[in-house]
Amino acid sequence: MKPKLPPRIAVLLVNLGTPDEPTAPAVRRYLKQFLSDPRVIEIPKFLWAIILNLFVLPSRPKRVAKAYASIWEGDSPIRKILKSQVELLEPRLADSVAPFRVSVHPAMSYGNPGLPDVMDALRGEGVDHFVILPLFPQYSASSGGAVYDALTKWTLKQRNLPNYTIVKDYFAHPLYIQALANSIRRFQEKHGKPEKLMFSFHGIPQPYADKGDPYPKRCKCTAAQVAHELGLNDDEWIISFQSRFGKQEWVKPYTDVVLEDWGQSGVRSVQVISPAFSADCLETLEELAIENRDNFLNAGGQEYHYIPALNLDETHIELLEALSLPLVKGWAGTLDGWV
Repeated sequence: MKPKLPPRIAVLLVNLGTPDEPTAPAVRRYLKQFLSDPRVIEIPKFLWAIILNLFVLPSRPKRVAKAYASIWEGDSPIRKILKSQVELLEPRLADSVAPFRVSVHPAMSYGNPGLPDVMDALRGEGVDHFVILPLFPQYSASSGGAVYDALTKWTLKQRNLPNYTIVKDYFAHPLYIQALANSIRRFQEKHGKPEKLMFSFHGIPQPYADKGDPYPKRCKCTAAQVAHELGLNDDEWIISFQSRFGKQEWVKPYTDVVLEDWGQSGVRSVQVISPAFSADCLETLEELAIENRDNFLNAGGQEYHYIPALNLDETHIELLEALSLPLVKGWAGTLDGWV
């Protein structure tokens, strides 16, 4: 009789997603999956299907593909960074609950590697315990909620369900606040302190917030805690929201509008950080670092810097360990007798 192998525990780091390549067809496939999610676009399905297929998908992919091509280096930055985050986190967890085996894996809400496909493969390898860590520091139904939905849809197809637990978010975790504050300090040691520091978060439509989405409040909490940690006065920093899409009102103030107002009113130097992103991606490397820089400089500003996302920052990896390790140990504590 073969000896019984210790159960496996898998930690999944989940980010939003990316096209497979910077081409219009690949971007079209990605956008269709992303924008077809009712968590992302809360418009009646029939009406939105007409808008999406007749107006958005015929024109937008070519423009977005060009933007992706400007930041593509062998692969999409967000996928490359996610894989590296996995590689850095796994050694911290692998032997944490011996003899049980712990592995860490990348997954995406949209595109590849897709969350359901990753879980299918791991179940096939014998994994029965999952710790799901969405890399969205501030929960929104349109980001973290989509991960819950994907898990629910996946479980409906399973006969023998695994155990799993999910981290909702970590917008006020001390290590997260520390990592952001330290990254700003290091950047300013090299580039100096600006007149204004902007915390620019990915936006959501105002009606989502009106219906109870906690995302804007969580963003404001994060920014306020980091500003306090840095000892900033109220007139030295601001919170704003970027990446609005369509004609409806989104949560304000808008990043591009604030930057143009600052440039026109005589603000000379600005630094921008986007704490909602755990990895740099199109919205940070192209929209914030290039497009909004041009908005500010063209409006009269003189100096603009984008502060990179936490990416592979050591304290960021420590944070991911702090978020996942207690859940790993918690599951291991239920495995006496190797059920």
